Amino acid sequence: MPMEIGEQFQYVVEKIKSIRVKKGCSQMELSLCSNLSQSFIANLERGKKQPSVVTLLRIADALGVNPQDFFPEPLDLEPKERTKEKIIKLLESL
Repeated sequence: MPMEIGEQFQYVVEKIKSIRVKKGCSQMELSLCSNLSQSFIANLERGKKQPSVVTLLRIADALGVNPQDFFPEPLDLEPKERTKEKIIKLLESL
């Protein structure tokens, strides 16, 4: 079952904080490196602010990670070939 929007947002927020802490980076350091205010970073980590795509890119760059690292892996990781085979079988059954 896919995550709800609120769950996805919470996951992203927790992931940002987790990566920041693992890298030994304070909120102030992250704010300076990302050119965002420290209060914005604090409110983001508390779930009170929602980041734009540009903001996520700035935070990822400041932390030295890929922005994809902030998001959960998709549950359906079937290889394209298997998906393609399923579509062909479905079309053949019509």
